[in-house]
Parts: sequence; C-alpha cells; structure tokens
Amino acid sequence: MVDIIFGIVLPVFGTLGLGYAAARCGVFDEAANRGLSLFVFNFALPLMLFRAIAQAELPDTMPWGYLLSYYIGAFVVFGLAMAAGRTLFARRLDEQAVMGIGAGFSNTAMLGIPLVMTAYGPSAALPLFVMIACHSLLILPPTTVLIEAARGGRQSTMATVLNLGKSVLATPIIWGLSCGLAFALSGLKVPGPIDAVAGGLGAAATPCALFALGASLTRYSLGGNLREPAVLVALKTLVHPLLVWLLATFVFDVPPLWVATGVLLAALPAGVTPYLFAQRYGLCQSSIASAVFLSTLMSVVTLSVLLFLLRP
Repeated sequence: MVDIIFGIVLPVFGTLGLGYAAARCGVFDEAANRGLSLFVFNFALPLMLFRAIAQAELPDTMPWGYLLSYYIGAFVVFGLAMAAGRTLFARRLDEQAVMGIGAGFSNTAMLGIPLVMTAYGPSAALPLFVMIACHSLLILPPTTVLIEAARGGRQSTMATVLNLGKSVLATPIIWGLSCGLAFALSGLKVPGPIDAVAGGLGAAATPCALFALGASLTRYSLGGNLREPAVLVALKTLVHPLLVWLLATFVFDVPPLWVATGVLLAALPAGVTPYLFAQRYGLCQSSIASAVFLSTLMSVVTLSVLLFLLRP
C-alpha cells in the first residue's frame, strides 16, 4: 500500500492539490489556467496518446465485454440517478437527465488519462483509447435527447447526433488516438523527429493536466442542499466501479489489465461536462457543481483503495 500511495496517489493528487492551492491563492489566474488547459487538451494529451497507441500491440479481437461492462454500469447509474431525482427530489425529466449524466460521466481526459497511465504505463493506452473513443458518443446523445424531449423537442434527434459528431471529430484527443491507431494497424514506425516531439510534449501531459484540473476546481463550491450531490457522488465513485467490476469479472471474460482500467475509469469523479450541461440548460447547477467538487475530493480515498486492490 505504501508504494501505491507514494508512487501514484501522492504524485497525482499532490500535483492536483498544488494547482488548486495556486489558483486559490491567486498566483495562477484564470487566464493562465485557460492557456495551460488548452495546451494540455489540444497538444500534450493527444501527442502522448498518439505515441502510446502507435507503439501498442493490438489484440487479435476487441474485448467487447470491456465496453459492455463499463457502459452497462454507466447507464445503470444514469438510470438510478434519474430515479432518485424523480422519487426523492421531485425533479422534472430534464433535471433528471442532468442528474443522470452527473452520475454516469467520468472525468476521463484531465484525470483519467494521467492516473491510468501513471498506474499502468503505456500498456494501458489501448483500453484508454477504446473507452475515450466511445465515452462522449454513447452518453451525451441520450442526455441531450431527454432534455430536449422534456422541453418540447426544440432540437431533432438527427440534429443532436450531427452536432455531437462534429464536436467529436473536432476533438484533438480523438485525432491523436486515431493517428496512433493508424500507425499501429499499418505496422509503420513513427519517424524519429515526430516521435521526439511527441515524446517531449507528451511527457508534459500528466503534470500539466493535473495542475490545470486542480486550478479549475476553484470554480466549483459546495452550495444548497447536499443530499442530491451525496447521491450522485455515491453512484459515481462507488456504485459505478462496483458494477463494472462485477460485470467484467463474473459476466464477461475481460483481461485483467482491461478490468483494472475500466474499474478505475468508472471510479473517476464527475468531469466538467455534466456541469456544462447544467449551465447550458440552467438545471441543477448547484447540485452538479457540488457533486464535481465532492466526487473529486472523495476520489482521493476511493481511487487509492482501488489502485491497491487492482495493482498489477
């Protein structure tokens, strides 16, 4: 357990905490954090993933049980959050949908990639790629459709899917993953100069992503009734990873590294996307902001325990 704490947990959450402290003390302002976040999201993370996927050994067959384990779990907690919103808090359908994404959508980019790559190294790049490639594509459209349906269908399902497709195609991380996969499938070696650039900038991805995430947490605070956030946090950090582990272990035949990666990704705190949905539609903003903040704090403990239990 000591090696897990000092080798993974403290470097990851220590860097995150340093970013939070710097922003809270005013020595790292919003403009600086925006610039660092853009560097991480548009350059460092895509290049790190490109290099890792390009050098990965692809499996003979896709472990479909891995995807099914994760997304069955994700949609179960999505539905449980909606049910809790309806029965416990008398929320409308559009509000229930925002609560659902608050419980089912993980912070895969800014926290998931650095954490998994630190814990399991380049060998975990492929399961990361598979999950990230599907994450937004599978969870965001149902959320949008539910909200729009509850509001009278202001946007058609086809328009929603097209807009989401454009958004996914414009995401640098997807391009980095796709280019890396193209090299891996073709068997071509990444040219030396490109590999050097990707290696240099990619090495900055983990610390910069964690620092930027910590700084961004100052935007969120606890507010209002904490019963709703507590339900969402429990579903996100406890129920979701438990479901993924049960499905991947007892229902589907998933390789151990893929099981560990899927469970860790499921246990991640809620990302910024649920808050953006809440903000865009003016729904449950206080509850979602509190859930993002609380789930990030709680994940220090839950992820530490999981890293110990799922150590390679």
